[in-house]
Amino acid sequence: MGMATAGALLGLGALGVVGMGCGAGDGDTPVTTTTADRPVIAATTPILGAVVREALGDGAEVRVIMPNGSDPHEWRPSAKDVAALQEADLVIENGLDLEEGLGKAVAQARKGGTPVFTAMDHVTVRQQDDEPDAGDGDDEHGHGDEPSGHDDDGHGAGDPHFWTDPAQVRSVTLALPGAVKKATGVDVSVTSRQAARQLAAVDRAIAKDVAAIPKGSRNLVTGHESLGYFADRYGLQVVGAVTPSLSSQGQVSAAHLAALEAAMRKAGVKVLFTETGLPDAVSDAVVKETGATVVEVGTEVLPADGSYMTYIKEMGRRISSALANPRG
Repeated sequence: MGMATAGALLGLGALGVVGMGCGAGDGDTPVTTTTADRPVIAATTPILGAVVREALGDGAEVRVIMPNGSDPHEWRPSAKDVAALQEADLVIENGLDLEEGLGKAVAQARKGGTPVFTAMDHVTVRQQDDEPDAGDGDDEHGHGDEPSGHDDDGHGAGDPHFWTDPAQVRSVTLALPGAVKKATGVDVSVTSRQAARQLAAVDRAIAKDVAAIPKGSRNLVTGHESLGYFADRYGLQVVGAVTPSLSSQGQVSAAHLAALEAAMRKAGVKVLFTETGLPDAVSDAVVKETGATVVEVGTEVLPADGSYMTYIKEMGRRISSALANPRG
């Protein structure tokens, strides 16, 4: 590892373990206008809320608990947020410990009789071991202290970031009408099928964009391990992540960064995809050692229009363009 990386880690040492947030919050939780004759559905994350809104249309009022841009790995609910979960007709969560700080509140709502739909129950879950590890084996890979069914050492842990694959989102979208009908009596099957068709079209468009990436340039290095589903769907290779964890709150060691830099040079990686919250000192040091270009992707941040379709199309374009033209 070069002196730049070592210096960056020393500079951050006074702050304790290096953690990476996935986005800076905008302070407002998107909420639809309340209509008395519509059931209320609470979605835990903004992206999940967008998926639910597009699947349900006007069939329900969707209230999103977390503010857009907040890091679901570290966000903690207020008493008002806990009450919103308990008062909803249906709660929709991501699952697999993505919502680390919200887990107890969701469990309380479920215990109180509120139905809970877990998106990951309708996804083909990828395992963390599917992704090469550039670390030295000593890094934390888990998602906090809540029980999750994951192995203690993190190997074989399920990846919760399913929404970076529109085909997986389509599966969740088609599963929603049954849960909504059971919980509320409302039939949203028509809008769900319409959203599923749109997702299939977006999936084809992204695949076409990715097909233009030269074979030797189909390698991803990310801020934390958040793009595994995208890579699997479109035939890309994940070389590693700056934070070697499925959680943005994972630890970064000097040994891991040295191994990552070596892996990047070996694979000829020209782009480092970062997320808001990754310390600049670390990403700058990696770039200095490898010559890579930094491209930010908001893996957990919705665009201004609040649409999942816009979100995933823009992500596909950004990744494809950066890999095809790393200096462009």
